[in-house]
Amino acid sequence: MTTEYATSSDGTRIAFESNGTGPALVLVDGAMCYRAFGPAELFTAALRDAYTVVTYDRRGRGESGDSSTYSPELEVDDLRAVIEAVGGEPYVLGFSSGAGLAYRAAAAGVPMAKLIGYEAPFVGRRGGRDYISDLDRLIAEGKNGKAVDYFMVKMVGGPFFLPIMFRLMGKLWGQMKSIAPTLRYDARVMGDFEVPTAEFAKIRIPVLASWGSKAAPEMSKANAAIAAAIPGAEHRILEGQTHNVTPAALRPEIDRFLA
Repeated sequence: MTTEYATSSDGTRIAFESNGTGPALVLVDGAMCYRAFGPAELFTAALRDAYTVVTYDRRGRGESGDSSTYSPELEVDDLRAVIEAVGGEPYVLGFSSGAGLAYRAAAAGVPMAKLIGYEAPFVGRRGGRDYISDLDRLIAEGKNGKAVDYFMVKMVGGPFFLPIMFRLMGKLWGQMKSIAPTLRYDARVMGDFEVPTAEFAKIRIPVLASWGSKAAPEMSKANAAIAAAIPGAEHRILEGQTHNVTPAALRPEIDRFLA
């Protein structure tokens, strides 16, 4: 499909595309992901038979622009601009920190009919680390690869050898390093990585908070707390799923909740 562009509040162009037929469903990616890298393509293929799936590149990624300054509010405005370009009040589905962004957008009054979030990582900071300062320093020093290492091991909690494996993947590792500066953005979206209960209490649309049965205990606890913080929110635990949820596992809940 042809790439279209929405213009955010600060003039940044945000690239998006629409595929399929039916009610609009906007997907919001998490860290390290954009239209051509991450779950967007898989979920578009799985959902386009019943929904007009709208995918977009968050700022600083893919074909979208960026700015010299950043705030989570700008990313909320980016999503608002895409939704305004699509028209109406679409459904929204967010993954990981993209779910965190979608929740914050709903709390800010961005128009959407219903919202599904999958495993927003409000899990606290491992070892009390200052993720934002650490990432800012690594990117300022030009150590994009080290920033990816830090994200995968110190933030996500992956094994120490995981970055070594990715370095052997050539093109994939190059993509990851190129997008590394946006890790700072996701860290700012997540704030102190604790559930912002007062903010989420402002949400006034139907919400489904979901997570996998194989999620770490802190992830399960966080998403249960999200559901409790949002008035009237539902929650679902997807059997056998990890943080990398499959379209086949999530599709039944999408259809049920959005019906």
